[in-house]
Amino acid sequence: MARNCDWEIDGLHLRGLAWGPVDGTPVLMLHGWMDHADSFAELAPRLDGCHVVAVDLSGQGLSTHRAAHATYNIWDDLPQIAELLDRLGWDDCVLVGHSRGANIAALFAAALPERVRALVSLDSLVVEPTDLTVVDTLRAFLQDTRKQKARPPRIFATQTDYIDRRTAQGNSPQVSQALATRALEQRGEGFVMRGDPRMFASSAIKLTHADVEDVLRAIQCPVLNIWAAGGIKSRRPKLGGLMKVAAALIADYESAELVGDHHFHLDPTAAAQIADAMLDFIDRQRRR
Repeated sequence: MARNCDWEIDGLHLRGLAWGPVDGTPVLMLHGWMDHADSFAELAPRLDGCHVVAVDLSGQGLSTHRAAHATYNIWDDLPQIAELLDRLGWDDCVLVGHSRGANIAALFAAALPERVRALVSLDSLVVEPTDLTVVDTLRAFLQDTRKQKARPPRIFATQTDYIDRRTAQGNSPQVSQALATRALEQRGEGFVMRGDPRMFASSAIKLTHADVEDVLRAIQCPVLNIWAAGGIKSRRPKLGGLMKVAAALIADYESAELVGDHHFHLDPTAAAQIADAMLDFIDRQRRR
């Protein structure tokens, strides 16, 4: 049974969920873009002997939006993650990230390697490097941010409408249903997406090939990288090349592929397989 959590960090009210014994192996989970802590509802309870905490990153789920002048670049969450570990009383942890959360986790593991004993990346690892100039990315950031700030909230007449729309975009009905409640807020006779529209804006700066290699090279902990056969890699062939770079630059890197789509960790069968792989991975690190 999940336990509700909340923290006040840097003026932000962050919410989350926790599972397992408080004296278990510390595991912090970071969800993907426009998702939330409930995306780990199938996986987290299967991690026997672990104290799992999944946080709604700011601007998503039940956590508050950032201030009007703030941004949602993937490094903006890093200070809150460091503070959250302090609040939990964890010197280090097993850090788990899915999709955008995996990209954030890689940056954190690279920047503060002493706080991450092992890294588990689900259907991503690090951002794809850009070939755009810094001026191009800044221009897109400014245009997108202004556009999204002026965007009216998306309103659905019913939760079913939200589920149908998400299903039409590629999620399974099961995944869409599982994510609906924490993603929506009822207002009047309709439902509004809780996620900050600025999450749709382009990043101000994007990492180059050299930047990505620097991140991978700086990761000192063991890495378990699990991909979904029908997930993001099937649509972005360049990620296959990044896996080869990761294998060359990370001293202890292993990868696996399981049947499923991008949200395979919400499918009971795939979640059980991921949990088995994670528990074996964690046990091997513990015995070293």
